Amino acid sequence: MELLKVCDIEKYYGNKSSLTKAIDGISFTVEKGEFVAIMGASGSGKTTLLNCISTIDRVTAGHIYLEGDDITGLKGGKLNAFRRDKLGFIFQDFNLLDTLTAYENISLALSIQQKPVEIMDVAIKLVAEQLGITEVLNKYPYQMSGGQKQRVACARAIVTDPKLVLADEPTGALDSKSAKMLLERFRFLNKERQATIMMVTHDSFSASYASRVLFIKDGKIFNEINRGDLSRKEFFDKIISVVTLLGGDASDAL
Repeated sequence: MELLKVCDIEKYYGNKSSLTKAIDGISFTVEKGEFVAIMGASGSGKTTLLNCISTIDRVTAGHIYLEGDDITGLKGGKLNAFRRDKLGFIFQDFNLLDTLTAYENISLALSIQQKPVEIMDVAIKLVAEQLGITEVLNKYPYQMSGGQKQRVACARAIVTDPKLVLADEPTGALDSKSAKMLLERFRFLNKERQATIMMVTHDSFSASYASRVLFIKDGKIFNEINRGDLSRKEFFDKIISVVTLLGGDASDAL
């Protein structure tokens, strides 16, 4: 079932005297339950694409549909309701509130939805168990490791069971062990909770956990590969070959 449809979108920055085209006619669809990675060099437009889908940025032209609804023209209360009820966003730098415990940070999304306390408690404890952070629920961000903070941020994003989870370089600030643990949890959420995930990453190892990879170059889709029946290692090797064609260097493959 088609969840997301991106139709010929463009995004410009600047003015007539200095105009930058960040996205140049991108179109694709995402099925419900897919795990899609978006790769590309710095400045390729991959984060801009994610920001347009999340409605952080507005497209200059084209349309984006979620469950058949055009989200590019949403304003006011409808825009707030869309972000609150249908999206989960995971940032590279966690964006946790330092004065709140992990439990309280995760509960924020449910509080905004005005969920009863009993339902909130069950949902928070379940997602904490699934992400392996039960032991830090009563801790503050300064008492957690980077990996724990990112998993708390992930829990906050998915606790409401959003239609689409967007992650912008979620492993960028993590060591390799924490990054692998987070990616394993992403795969678990994708398989067990049928979470639809779109993840921007420059890292081929992270992208190899996805079921499909879109490669962006100069604001356009350069290539697309599907994992199919390939093992993660085989898919990783396939990603590396495209990164090489894309003009990536050795650091992009580590």
